[in-house]
Amino acid sequence: MSSDDAYSSFLDQANQNSGVSKASAKSSSAPPTKAVDTDVPASLSKIEQYYVSDADEPFEPVSLKWSGNNMSSENEFKDLIEHTSEISTMTVQEFDPREQYSEVFKAVENSGDGKARIFRVLHGSTRIEYYVVGFDKNGKRIVGLKAKAVES
Repeated sequence: MSSDDAYSSFLDQANQNSGVSKASAKSSSAPPTKAVDTDVPASLSKIEQYYVSDADEPFEPVSLKWSGNNMSSENEFKDLIEHTSEISTMTVQEFDPREQYSEVFKAVENSGDGKARIFRVLHGSTRIEYYVVGFDKNGKRIVGLKAKAVES
């Protein structure tokens, strides 16, 4: 057997199915959270900024119907986005210590009640979603932006 044949055989063996099904590989990823169930303010759709983490994901619009008279609590927000794991709030300084997301905060504040709140949604030990949201009383909705992060 020539060395080319041995190498080709090695590659064929390496590329064979490892026996792990696609379904089991997907089960390790976090279930998606709900982010949009009503009209998205145009100003939020125009934001083209990335959240810097190990993944560098873009901010995506959030617009969720909300029947409350003010911003939701952590538990109410958890139910609203249909999430079952841990959720917490953060201050602007905790979320943006380098002040690099001012465009995000400005868009959220202008789309809602002038206040931005940050919810940190855990998906396991390293995957996180950050929701930067405000309350749009006239539209009866919670609006803002979210970004996925991987933090190792």
